[in-house]
Amino acid sequence: MQLADIILIIHFLFVLFVVASLPLIWMGEWLHLKFARNFVFRLTHLAAILFVVGESLIGIICPLTSWENELRGIKSEQSFIQYWLHRMLYYDFPEGVLTASYVVFALLVAITFKFVPPDIPRKFKFKR
Repeated sequence: MQLADIILIIHFLFVLFVVASLPLIWMGEWLHLKFARNFVFRLTHLAAILFVVGESLIGIICPLTSWENELRGIKSEQSFIQYWLHRMLYYDFPEGVLTASYVVFALLVAITFKFVPPDIPRKFKFKR
């Protein structure tokens, strides 16, 4: 297995974490499972989607995409999602559509914090 393949797997797992965590949180809350309110998990999930939104808003390609493309000798200005959507659907979405999707998804994650708040450990709570 080449380093580029390992990066691709890591990238895929990152995307899977970002996308799958939100419905898992909702299902976990509905089933009263503790992980749905786990502070570290929820904060990590929020940070991950905010990272994606941030890089998309400032117009940079994900470092993992750049690194993998460099290792494979691919010259591409497409984002990871755009590249794989094209490969799966044979259709290029404009980067603006993807950015808007990321922002909407991040808003859903933030709204979920309101309706399914994480259990904040005492060491992170403010004393009044």
